[in-house]
Amino acid sequence: MILPGATLVVQALEQDQRERAGAHGHDDAGEHHRVRDGVGRALGLAPGDGHEHQEHGRAHDIQGKDPAQQGAAPVDVPVILFLHGSGERGGDGVKQTHAGLGPYLRDHRDFPALVVFPQVPGHEEWSGRNNRVALAALDATLAEFGADPARQYLTGMSMGGYGSWNIALDDPRRFAAIVPVCGAVLAPRAVRPTLFVEQVANEADPYAAIAQRLRHTPIWIFHGALDDVVPPDDDRRLHAAFQATGAADVRYTEYPQGNHNAWDATYADPAMWAWLFAQKR
Repeated sequence: MILPGATLVVQALEQDQRERAGAHGHDDAGEHHRVRDGVGRALGLAPGDGHEHQEHGRAHDIQGKDPAQQGAAPVDVPVILFLHGSGERGGDGVKQTHAGLGPYLRDHRDFPALVVFPQVPGHEEWSGRNNRVALAALDATLAEFGADPARQYLTGMSMGGYGSWNIALDDPRRFAAIVPVCGAVLAPRAVRPTLFVEQVANEADPYAAIAQRLRHTPIWIFHGALDDVVPPDDDRRLHAAFQATGAADVRYTEYPQGNHNAWDATYADPAMWAWLFAQKR
């Protein structure tokens, strides 16, 4: 479904930031503006403009619109936090919708959930402040649009697959289900040492540590067997680690002829969506 009222989400978050700053007697301007712009990017707004982003003279199809034009959002709908890959980093508020879940939504305008699209600035990772911005956008969506807190879902592709593990490990009880796509645990190449699941970086067995902490969360991992960007070895190890913990519902699908763009097959799979939306906290 189209996400209405994006401007209201930014305004609501701004008010919340002001109230928090007043309560603590200070104004963390840097964090405030970063979170504000992050929510704008997550909802398809140009950073700091407070209006829906325009592309080629028209509002982007899957971005926020004025609720006066579209009506109020339905109550208690599911909400998905989508984490993009390395190629979609930036600050335009649009690029993160060009690969992965975004194209699928453009072809499925009756999609039965809200989707939040945060964007990581160039050359950064899904970690630290970027994760806080993503969660702030998710919280704002829950508050503004009446999304169902028991049906919060997390998915990400490639760099966003790593980010899915990082964010889920921050709060193992938050998400009803997680769908990491072509991610991993350790850096896939020496030239990208900053890409890893930092939550378990100091663990002797990071795969077992992830499995132990998230064993109660339904998870469906997807990867391409021929992936030459992020090889599937880590996801295979993760699945084995989850099996060893006796996790109730952790699945692994590996496409025999799939390469790094396994997200296309994943997000086009009706069985995945049926499984995801059946999960509830």
